[in-house]
Amino acid sequence: MKPQILALLGSPLPEGNTAKLLKQAIAGAEKAGCEVTPIDVPSLEFSSCREMYYCKEQSSCIMEDDMGTMYPLLKNMDSLIIATPVMTMGIPGHLKSFMDRCQVFYCAKYERKAPLIPKEKRKTRKTLLLSISGMNLPNNFDGIKISTLAFCDILDCKLADELFIRDMDNKVDLDRFPDLLKEAYDKGFALGSALTGSS
Repeated sequence: MKPQILALLGSPLPEGNTAKLLKQAIAGAEKAGCEVTPIDVPSLEFSSCREMYYCKEQSSCIMEDDMGTMYPLLKNMDSLIIATPVMTMGIPGHLKSFMDRCQVFYCAKYERKAPLIPKEKRKTRKTLLLSISGMNLPNNFDGIKISTLAFCDILDCKLADELFIRDMDNKVDLDRFPDLLKEAYDKGFALGSALTGSS
């Protein structure tokens, strides 16, 4: 069975620049021999976390919505790709709510001291973070990175690589910058190669 990678799109634009980056990273990971499952997060139907803490006692959430199908994918994946734009200096709302709903993993790891991810898998799971920002400021990606580091920690899927692209308001369309798309492809290939041993 091929290594399984989950690819989260946080942008509400399925054909936008963030999606173009993700498409290239997915192609690279697939070339390395992995199977990639893309998830269009804004299209999922779920509520934000209500902090009911049912997950303190159970390995599931009391709310019944699309997140219920996401937990097994997050648990069983071998690695993760996250692609998101910067909005208000942070992660867009739907993707942030997706991350917040992973209290299921947080409570298992830190409340019950019984992580949902097997020990051997924790050693090899890695995350690739792709992000674009309209502006060109020195701290454009600070909020994105802090939240992603916390998310990766509770999922036992270490943040291993990143690609940050600034000044998209002037770049406009990443199709005009094949070198950046190639960099996303290469990073996806490297993530997949770490699982398959491809070169």
